[in-house]
Amino acid sequence: MKCLVVIAHPSTDSLCHSMAQSAIAALKAGGHEVMIEDLYLSGFSPALTVNERQSYYSPAFDSAAVQDQIDRLLSAEALVLVFPTWWFGFPAILKGWFDRIWAPGIAYDHATDLGAIKPRLHNLRSALAVTSLGSPWWVDRLLLWQPVKRVLKTALLGTCAPRCRFEMLSLYKAESLTQVGVQSFCSRVERAIGKWT
Repeated sequence: MKCLVVIAHPSTDSLCHSMAQSAIAALKAGGHEVMIEDLYLSGFSPALTVNERQSYYSPAFDSAAVQDQIDRLLSAEALVLVFPTWWFGFPAILKGWFDRIWAPGIAYDHATDLGAIKPRLHNLRSALAVTSLGSPWWVDRLLLWQPVKRVLKTALLGTCAPRCRFEMLSLYKAESLTQVGVQSFCSRVERAIGKWT
């Protein structure tokens, strides 16, 4: 498959970059074609521009500033997102990538009556989210009901790519992990990707 890997962490020596490298290696080992979108390294601006926002309900979204990123998303059959969970949400740069790239006429179409949106990412078959959290598992799952997973599964993929298979791997208590723990989690990432055909 043609796979887009989106990395959203400012430090190249971070745990997230290590996890991304494991994912990239597993994709290549599986014979997949890999496109890498490192949002910080590329200097991606997360702020939706005035023209982009004003064009949200126009006949065509103003994609001039982000057409390269849009082209990569539209060509992808699989998506791997690697990011830290901060304050139980996406890093601002990744939220901005969704705001600017998953736009009308690209990821979805508005309904004529402004009701439920209509999906457009029919090419996307598989998606894997890989994230790190400082909190223990029970805070994310039992107290907050996995807000990041729910947004990805229901609001984004569920409406824009409803046929896409989705899996999320969360590395909890990431700040106190041993190297063995990190390697064990990276092996889980590799196994998840290894199931893709």
